[in-house]
Amino acid sequence: WLRVLGVGGKKYKSLKKYKGIHNGERCFIIATGPSLTMEDLELLKSEYTFGMNSIVKKYNETDFRPTYYGIQDHVVYASMEKEILSWYKDADNVFVSDRITWHSTVGKNWNVFPLNMSYNAYKRWFRDEFFAKFSGDVYRSVYSGFSVTYSLTEIAVYMGFKEIYLIGADCSWAKGMPHHFVEHGVTDTRIDTVAERNNAGYKTALSYSKKHGYHI
Repeated sequence: WLRVLGVGGKKYKSLKKYKGIHNGERCFIIATGPSLTMEDLELLKSEYTFGMNSIVKKYNETDFRPTYYGIQDHVVYASMEKEILSWYKDADNVFVSDRITWHSTVGKNWNVFPLNMSYNAYKRWFRDEFFAKFSGDVYRSVYSGFSVTYSLTEIAVYMGFKEIYLIGADCSWAKGMPHHFVEHGVTDTRIDTVAERNNAGYKTALSYSKKHGYHI
């Protein structure tokens, strides 16, 4: 809340310029689940898109580039830091969590967002279920919904998009199955609950959308 009053928000200031800039438009948030294909990317060239994480590993195979790129896990970022910087070092269309800036070098023009991961680190004890909150003001906070896909949905809503489509957002993973369109080399140690966690986030995002007049 201090940032809302203008205190201590310098790191996140660039987020403000994105508020409402895509009012009424549609976008596609491209998760990197195993169902995503190169053909999908080709079909989205003329759309507003958000890419994430290991999608950069396919850039040498296609001229598709997402309108925006996002990453929030500092371990995943560290595994691909040189590759991400090779594509985006001087870019201004990258959204990166403040958690990453605590551990690694990021582009000077990147948009840092305040990621809140502590509020839902554990299941809601009285229901034994995962839960999430949804932020309508990403300058103030981006609530973790257990995936960068969720965080980018919050950012898309802040930008004013009214139609938000998720693609490659698989929720049926199991041990031994491919987990990504292209792997980034980091294994999710909580794979047994990844579907449960992600779905908790998606349900919250859907509920928020119904209350605030946009389609997801």
